[in-house]
Amino acid sequence: MTHSCDVAVIGGGPAGSTAAYALAKKGWRVVLFEKERHPRFHIGESLLPMNQPVFEQIGVLDEVERIGVYKPGAEFYDVDPKQPPHRFYFRDALDKNFPDAYQVRRDQLDEVLLRNCERNGATVCEESRVTAVDFAADGAGATLAVQPKQGDAQTWAARYVVDASGRDAMLGGKFGIKRKNQRHASAAIFGHFDGVPRNPGPEAGLISVCWFEHGWIWFIPLPDGMMSVGAVCSPAYLKTRRGSTEDFLAQTIAMTPPHVQQRMADAKLVGEVRAAGNYSYQCERMCFPGAILVGDAWAFVDPVFSSGVLLGMRAALRGADYVDAELRGAPEAVALRESFERISRRSVKDFTWMIARFNSPGIRHLFTNPGNPWRVQEAVTSLLAGDVERDNGVRPRLMFFRGLYYFFSVLQLPAAIREWFRRRARVRVMLNSDTGAAPEA
Repeated sequence: MTHSCDVAVIGGGPAGSTAAYALAKKGWRVVLFEKERHPRFHIGESLLPMNQPVFEQIGVLDEVERIGVYKPGAEFYDVDPKQPPHRFYFRDALDKNFPDAYQVRRDQLDEVLLRNCERNGATVCEESRVTAVDFAADGAGATLAVQPKQGDAQTWAARYVVDASGRDAMLGGKFGIKRKNQRHASAAIFGHFDGVPRNPGPEAGLISVCWFEHGWIWFIPLPDGMMSVGAVCSPAYLKTRRGSTEDFLAQTIAMTPPHVQQRMADAKLVGEVRAAGNYSYQCERMCFPGAILVGDAWAFVDPVFSSGVLLGMRAALRGADYVDAELRGAPEAVALRESFERISRRSVKDFTWMIARFNSPGIRHLFTNPGNPWRVQEAVTSLLAGDVERDNGVRPRLMFFRGLYYFFSVLQLPAAIREWFRRRARVRVMLNSDTGAAPEA
């Protein structure tokens, strides 16, 4: 027996749930296949201010506020422990209308989004893994093989497919178009801890970032007094791990500046320490006849600027507009596809440039000794807030920031050259590895 639907969505993360919501609201028969059962663990707890209007648009902002920790901005510590942190408050961005965000447990957020699309008309099939997708030769529809955890294999016919399979990148793998980012390679090891002090008062929800010898470490305040703590390092460094992941994270923290070690002095691990590697990749195409790729199924940048949820959800909404037009045979479909691809690629490019250089002396100097000529610090704050899609003066100021980066890199040329060689060595390790994006372990 073959089941049928208008749109099959592969993956129940933020991008998949948002696409399913938007297409179901437009009146299409949408079926979402999620390989696991929510709630399930996922990295990526820190959200951005520009998520707020998206949450409001799809009707979940109140729920996100209930499960979140208020986040007014971020603070950055240099390697030198004598230097105080510099704080970027979202209220100081070019657009002052989005002054805050939230930190959440991703298992809770993802379940909120999944149940929301279900309430709004999408059929959700959890613990149902899509094992194969075959497209008609003329692009008019696809056949999906689905294996539920319980029961027999199923066959589904869909007029359109939305690949939101996350780092599995199902269609990217099928068509051989997934490419590791040759400018940036990183790996992460992370866990949730109790007993990690927060900043006092209104700054309690600030995310903290601190550079150290092998990369940088994050502190993300979570509900119930928990703190997400993780280190982003080179894949080569992560491969030196011997023993348990818990011991390796403890050894890594022992290499950080004294104030980081002091903050972790009374920390107690809650749950397991996890590792993930070779973060950054991008698929060569976003659209095929009968299919689009959204969220991490198309590209993953890095966790440093917490951009994944926002970019995935915004792309899902734009992609849903395009799919809707395609299914209706509307003449505006071509323009919507071009807009979907152009904005998504430009946004990822903006984040990628910064992230690829995040460990460089020039970026560290600018983030810990910022100035505001031509409102450039406000533009950087706008980037941190996720405001990269609108033509509101952010982009030309970010280009000016790039010029400042190159200027300060020349002033610190020996250190910049050493970091460039380290980055190239990390990329060689990544490109010579046997696997692409490593699964969460």
